[in-house]
Amino acid sequence: METSEALLAQQQVVRLQALLEASRQIHSTIQLEEVLHIVLEIVVRELELTGAFFTTFPDTYGDVPLALQAAISSDTAPQADDVEAERCLRFSLRDKTGHLFTDLVVLVPEGRVLDLDETDFLESLAVQAAVAIENARFHERTLQWQRVESDLASARQVQLSLVPQRMPEIPQYRLAARSSACYEVGGDYLDLVEMPSGEVVIVVGDVAGKGLASALVGASFRSAFRAMVHAKLSLYDIATKMNLLHYGEGDESRRRYVTAFLLRLDPATHTLEVLNAGHNPAFLQAADGTFRKIAASGTPIGMLPFSSYVPEEFTLSPGTRLLVYTDGMTEVFHGEDEFGEARLMQAFLGCKEPTPERTLSTIWNTLEGFSGGGEQSDDMTALVLFRNP
Repeated sequence: METSEALLAQQQVVRLQALLEASRQIHSTIQLEEVLHIVLEIVVRELELTGAFFTTFPDTYGDVPLALQAAISSDTAPQADDVEAERCLRFSLRDKTGHLFTDLVVLVPEGRVLDLDETDFLESLAVQAAVAIENARFHERTLQWQRVESDLASARQVQLSLVPQRMPEIPQYRLAARSSACYEVGGDYLDLVEMPSGEVVIVVGDVAGKGLASALVGASFRSAFRAMVHAKLSLYDIATKMNLLHYGEGDESRRRYVTAFLLRLDPATHTLEVLNAGHNPAFLQAADGTFRKIAASGTPIGMLPFSSYVPEEFTLSPGTRLLVYTDGMTEVFHGEDEFGEARLMQAFLGCKEPTPERTLSTIWNTLEGFSGGGEQSDDMTALVLFRNP
């Protein structure tokens, strides 16, 4: 009797040691494919079974490579429904929330029955395998996110390199711009092109949406815009052709339509031609304090296959100031209260700073004070033009 109990105890110790060694091997790697194959090897080797495999991972585990799913469920072992000569036992693998994500299926030779210790071993192994698989998946997601962060950082540097690195020196004028992206990259677009004639062509744009997709559309918009400016097209022709080009690129491009404010400044004659394509109204203030809003004359670029843009022309007297901005400037919130167009207009018209740079700083400080340090919800871009008094 004592010999039998001692033998049973010895077998339990051996089985426990085997389980500990199996656990050590399973957790020795954080590579998902290695974890899966280690588990299968242990099952077959320790219990001398015919084979083992995992059932297909469900869609909720979609980050498991499809090739790997096939390798562990279809190619290397038969499915349970296809096995006739051998018995199949299933052991569920669940994540930490208790959701089943796969089964460990073991193939028992015909005529053999697993004892209680062997079954306990497999159940314990399934628990360890579930933990190891979750750790491996978390590691893979971490690596994927690190790659995404690296790509976004690179994209941000590329986008920053595409914006004007300096403001042009324009006789009797001062110009400043400022931009702040909501995410790593944004859909706001600002560009300036100096012409051999001395004219300066400027665009402030806002691609619908935020993030990387909008940034890509903005980069494409920039290339087309610059090509048309250098082809010496009028603002009307630029807007009209850009609209047809953008609309013709398909449904996804149409969903990423662009509101744009185009300007052509001729400092020799002090004339400013503007065209507002579905953009926020700009604020133009004369030296005597009178002002007007330059509203949109047509739809955003790329929204509809037709357009009806109307350029306007202004003579800039000494002391005239202009503010062009994107809607992120007005869509700053304090709780449920939106900053809005009226407050932005008042912040600009009431600002007595002598330079465009300080004017923009004052406006940004006003926005930050209004939001109370709240999180920015949209890209913000603004351009201020002064004619010297």
